[in-house]
Amino acid sequence: MAPGRPRNATGESFFAWDGDTLIVNILGKPAASKDAIGKPKGTQLKVSVTAAPKGGKATDHMVRFLAPLFGVTVADIEVVFGQENVNKQLRIRAPRKLPAVFAQEASVWNF
Repeated sequence: MAPGRPRNATGESFFAWDGDTLIVNILGKPAASKDAIGKPKGTQLKVSVTAAPKGGKATDHMVRFLAPLFGVTVADIEVVFGQENVNKQLRIRAPRKLPAVFAQEASVWNF
């Protein structure tokens, strides 16, 4: 890690911007009853998916679920870490839209 860089790239929020790339910390909930974006929990955003947590398939399903919500293709979402873990970080290249929870959080932190 470079000196002076914060350990958590998103600071006190569950998301941050790196140029036109959105960095999002996720707390995943696999095998849920429905695919849904939940509320922030600390510095993570809860995201539930119906896929079972086997071999990273829940994360793959999550990326496919999130892509249209951000107006991007699946290829525009990079799983930085957590492919097979509930704690993960995504980098979403040039999102064309944001789910409402992002606007709510931005108003709290004055983004």
